[in-house]
Amino acid sequence: MGALEMPKQKSKRALRKRIHLTGTGKLRRYRAYKRHILTSKHPKRKRHLRKATLVSHADRRLKRLLLA
Repeated sequence: MGALEMPKQKSKRALRKRIHLTGTGKLRRYRAYKRHILTSKHPKRKRHLRKATLVSHADRRLKRLLLA
């Protein structure tokens, strides 16, 4: 009867490497724009880019891809 069952959904592995689930169920991500051309960016801006942030509530569909 195994042939008639639907296959399991796979989670998006690339997303799992970039986004982590917090203990309260929110999504944590790192900020963009910190890879190159850092000489033209102000030190304060680079310092803020170091810190992780939460994914916007508008992008809550990412959670479904992560936990598929």
